[in-house]
Amino acid sequence: MMRSIIGSSLRFRPLGIGCAAAAILCVLSASACAGANPDRITGGSNPKPEQATAKDFDPNRFDRSPNIDNTWLPEKPGTQFVYEGSAISDDGRRISRRVVTTITDLTKVIDGVRTVVIWDRDYDDGQLVEGEIAFHAQDKAGNVWLLGEYPEEYEEGRFVGAPSTWIAGVAGAKPGILMRATPRPGTSSYSQGLAPASEFTDRAEVYKVDQKTCVPVDCYQNVLVTNEWDAAAPEEGVQRKYHAPDVGYVRVGFKPGDEEEESLVLEKIRHLSPEALGEVRQQALKLDKRAYEHSSEVYRETPPAEHTLLVEDNVGGSASASAWSRGMAFDSSTAGTEY
Repeated sequence: MMRSIIGSSLRFRPLGIGCAAAAILCVLSASACAGANPDRITGGSNPKPEQATAKDFDPNRFDRSPNIDNTWLPEKPGTQFVYEGSAISDDGRRISRRVVTTITDLTKVIDGVRTVVIWDRDYDDGQLVEGEIAFHAQDKAGNVWLLGEYPEEYEEGRFVGAPSTWIAGVAGAKPGILMRATPRPGTSSYSQGLAPASEFTDRAEVYKVDQKTCVPVDCYQNVLVTNEWDAAAPEEGVQRKYHAPDVGYVRVGFKPGDEEEESLVLEKIRHLSPEALGEVRQQALKLDKRAYEHSSEVYRETPPAEHTLLVEDNVGGSASASAWSRGMAFDSSTAGTEY
């Protein structure tokens, strides 16, 4: 299985990414986090952000707004990240790899929390091998959580299944932490989610801080480096993610001995135009709809994704929550402002 950028170190599934985008996020929906259980025990005061773990999850610790502004993993709707690199395939060949991750203006309520929908596409040697939506949310302390994923797998351009789907609160699955509010070296590792039915058991830890790295987009200082691995198969290796402040993931590497030897760098950051974002929204909604068919035993426990976020465009206008794309084919080369 491949690893991805948007979510966790699963091989190969999504990168939760963000950027200090020019877009301004606000919530149009005034509804509360539907489904939150007022009887759940909050455990008193919130845990220290640098030590938060999966056991600290409680819907009551999340705001109604799905805004994600964690320094190391900001996720501004309308921002798209393009990563280029390579990896070792199952047959031992070095292949090219491209990952396109987009923060949509959709939300979805999962396990009592309104999450932001992230759309991720992974390409090996130019061919789409996975299309995924993942669900992220930030608690009041600033920790970013992963509450589920629907990853479709493809072979030679054809859909072959979505066996790794999981949703927090369904079939024993539990949410996990993608990024702590105050990551520090020497602290404990943490679960990024636990889903026994789909064998999702990823963990992460802080590896280094105050690092420097250069990628095609820019050179960054004060970079945070994390290690991620599959707790059920540690022998497969360790993925390293490089987080630039106010940007998010800028590089993906590996610890020597990793089987896949995946290496990615941030090639482009795009701030999508209203038209391009509308097309992204349509594609993500199609994935959400298909999930009820292909993974109904898990997905049917969730309400459909909704267009509830407003994103101000790059020239001061806005893409309203009722404005839908008018059927134009999505062309990432004309997606909007690019860096």
